Amino acid sequence: MRPIQNGFTLIELMVTLVVAMILVGVGAPSLKSMYEGYRSDSQIRTVNQSLQFARSHAVSYGSRVTMCPIVSGSCTADWSKGFKIFLDNGTLNQIDGNDEVLTVIGAFNSSDFVSFAPKAINFSTDGLTSAGLFIYCPGSKSSPESMGLQINASGTARFSRATNLNCN
Repeated sequence: MRPIQNGFTLIELMVTLVVAMILVGVGAPSLKSMYEGYRSDSQIRTVNQSLQFARSHAVSYGSRVTMCPIVSGSCTADWSKGFKIFLDNGTLNQIDGNDEVLTVIGAFNSSDFVSFAPKAINFSTDGLTSAGLFIYCPGSKSSPESMGLQINASGTARFSRATNLNCN
């Protein structure tokens, strides 16, 4: 009689590891795409919430509210570095002595791209603003996971249904 063996043989263990490595190798690229899709969705929703916040404060405070990326106290066009929302009572698109910063949104992922033509979004006291398309591109300027946010002149925003968005 042979004794009962508990466990795996070395061959069985090696075959199992090889099969597992092949499965991980095939699945890993799709995980990157999934992560970029979630990141894009999360960031575009953050921008949407920020727009709602800015519009709400413009109407509530009865004051012009500006949302823009700030460098040295002035609005710039580089949205990828994040942005500030502030009561803009002084010089337009500048933070000066009469302004109050309401909130700060930090920089987006360093490998991502953001496209938005105006360097600032200004909400008037009645919540109106200029229209535009805010595009977030994770990983590359022509990522298939890119998402857009259509900003209407009424100050409201909706997620863009456009396909093939890019950040050129």
